[in-house]
Amino acid sequence: MDLTTKYLGLDLKNPIVPSASPLSKSVDQCKKLEDAGAAAIIMYSLFEEAINADTETMNRFLNQQDTGFAEVEDGFLPNWEDFSTGPEQYLDNLRRLKEALDIPVIASLNGVTPSGWVEHGKELEQAGADALELNVYYVAADIDQPGSVVEERYVEILRTLKNAISIPINMKLSPSFSSVGNMVQRLAAEGANGVSLFNRFYQPNINIDNLRLEPSLHPSTSAEALLAMRWIAILYGRIDNLSLGATGGIHTPEDAIKLLLAGADVVHLCSTLLKNGAGQAGVVLQGIEAWMEQQGFESVADFRGRVSALAVPEPAQFERANYVNIIDSYSFAPGVMV
Repeated sequence: MDLTTKYLGLDLKNPIVPSASPLSKSVDQCKKLEDAGAAAIIMYSLFEEAINADTETMNRFLNQQDTGFAEVEDGFLPNWEDFSTGPEQYLDNLRRLKEALDIPVIASLNGVTPSGWVEHGKELEQAGADALELNVYYVAADIDQPGSVVEERYVEILRTLKNAISIPINMKLSPSFSSVGNMVQRLAAEGANGVSLFNRFYQPNINIDNLRLEPSLHPSTSAEALLAMRWIAILYGRIDNLSLGATGGIHTPEDAIKLLLAGADVVHLCSTLLKNGAGQAGVVLQGIEAWMEQQGFESVADFRGRVSALAVPEPAQFERANYVNIIDSYSFAPGVMV
């Protein structure tokens, strides 16, 4: 049985690729993921805000303490170059993963502006990253900012990095664009090697006791994967040389199979691994193999895209027709669908 797939130009032994999560901070956990069958690892994200905060803190410590400290004039304070700041720990983790694993390691950058990412992208490439995932986490809260400006932000970041590094670049996108397909097409034209659909924006919650905002983290559910399934099915086969990764809500073998049938090249696991452990990657992989044997498929390529918009008799079902059919199917009997 041939489970191989190609993703971002990389030859992978199967389509199971754990997405960016705290698990990748541990070499031991990554080894367990590899042993369970993971075909590649996407590292936890290096955040633009964290780098800026670390740099600003170190700058205040080293360069802004000349008031009230006589030792400063005598050179008591150490040099900036003597300190490890910014992405150095991330780079060290990347090097250790490359030494320990036999599967590709994909680095991840999370930010909203082009500044600084060229430098970090080059460092990640030099440290051995096999590819780079760019996670542009941007909430367009300025109501005067048109959508075209938001889209150009993504394109500019990709364009800048593409001109600076040679490793493949994957864009992890949110579903918030007014025309997802056109946005993906624009990114492909600028040189993106792949897209991952879709990023999950973590929403703040309101504490009704103290009337304050508080962070809120809810693991994904299988139902969330249906959004990625729709858009991957629509995009499959329509943009040359662009890898399609499915992310968000993939917990079970059934979830993964649906996304592969829609046309995904790989499926990304996260919440299910955090909940069930690294071995869950093997559970999903074994479930795919069992289903393939039952259906008589000898390779992943045999069934990828079998239920895409290009393959189904009524592709409009991926658009508005399915919405209309579901509404019409509702029965007025409470809790009954017909």
